[in-house]
Amino acid sequence: MNETTSTFVKRLLMPVGKRQTGRKVWSIDLESVWCPFFTATNTEGNTAIPNDVLGAPLRLGYAKDGSVKFSESGKPVIRVAKELADNVRIVRENFTATLIAHYETVKANMPDEYEANVMANVKAGEAVTRVQADQLNKAMAMRLEAEKATVKADDIPVPEKELVSVS
Repeated sequence: MNETTSTFVKRLLMPVGKRQTGRKVWSIDLESVWCPFFTATNTEGNTAIPNDVLGAPLRLGYAKDGSVKFSESGKPVIRVAKELADNVRIVRENFTATLIAHYETVKANMPDEYEANVMANVKAGEAVTRVQADQLNKAMAMRLEAEKATVKADDIPVPEKELVSVS
């Protein structure tokens, strides 16, 4: 594994704290991360995303007839501009490929250590799975008992009050 890849992966795993939140694309903030990132890649000449897309990345959604599209709740549908969404998709696909390449490289270069970690993960996971299965079974049994109690309570006839005549 080369030093650059190792540094890159280490940087990915370091916590950086809370960031402001806004519209997300692939769970990453559009205004504070994607737009500046793609402005930088445009500056470098690596992308050619139009300036209007980066300047106004959110666009109204339109119906097939060309009218503005509204959601069921009556709000206008807002979409991320296609050129930006397409480039985020490319980054996502490449990021996924990089993650796969990394674990394949580690697995090839350190097969015994990797396999030992896989086995440790499986063993530790079995204990968690067993505990959760027990908790789920108990919760389902309690829920079934509660439903049975509700049904029985609904089946109990309520005596009608006798009418008392006042003369």
